[in-house]
Amino acid sequence: MIKIGDYNTLEIIRETEQGLYLADEEGNEVLLPNRYIPEAFKIWEKLEVFVYLDNEERPVAVTDKPHIKVGEFAVLRCSQVSDYGAFLDWGLLKELFCPFKEQAFKMKRGGWYLVYCYVDEKTGRLAASSKTNHFLSNKELTVQQFDEVDIIVSHPSDIGMNVIVNNIHSGLIFKDDIFQDLSIGDRLKGIVKKVRPDNKLDISLGQIGYRNIEPNADAIMHELEDNGGYLNLTDKSDPETIKEVLQMSKKNFKKAVGTLYKQRLIEIKDDGIYLV
Repeated sequence: MIKIGDYNTLEIIRETEQGLYLADEEGNEVLLPNRYIPEAFKIWEKLEVFVYLDNEERPVAVTDKPHIKVGEFAVLRCSQVSDYGAFLDWGLLKELFCPFKEQAFKMKRGGWYLVYCYVDEKTGRLAASSKTNHFLSNKELTVQQFDEVDIIVSHPSDIGMNVIVNNIHSGLIFKDDIFQDLSIGDRLKGIVKKVRPDNKLDISLGQIGYRNIEPNADAIMHELEDNGGYLNLTDKSDPETIKEVLQMSKKNFKKAVGTLYKQRLIEIKDDGIYLV
């Protein structure tokens, strides 16, 4: 079966005035228009193409690679707004439509929006939605505490930044765990810091607990070496100062300092930390 809104590896079966006809193993055919035909090709050769619906709602194959496919999230630019919704530039000739009912906030021309690409069940057409939470579920989690996950920054909240986890779950990075500038659509690696009883996921951009001690200890050692063997930081230092200097929380700072002290790599004095 040829998948609409996705990549397909299809076989060239014949050449016509309109272009090449491609087919899957079941004999389903789709046209690759002349503008996408490669310079050299052979009948029965296989091509990887993206299939979507043209302006007449007919399946068509292209060799262009869109910015998003069905089941994915991406940040796309709104190129125009009509009486029915917005049109988004996703890298193909026919733009991706986002109806008004699927807009979390009314889209404006030139704006950039995080959207999900789906197939409309009623019309069979490809469409976009900026109501991304509708396509996420934490009912049955596929991750557990300390797992490394892929995250997409979704939208800010009063207590942190909401993120999409592994393309299927929702999560939250609390403000205290954010040590870098984050923008909507950023793709990063994260760690599941905590799984709450209601299956809500707390995400961290660094490693957690005992796993966090070693990397932070290394960071402190590098900072000491870069500053002549001295850091004007102690366990009484302001958390914001520690965050500014070392990009880590005060809790993790104290753990790391304890590790270095036990290894006799540093001395702790009233005015700061000294490299041994």
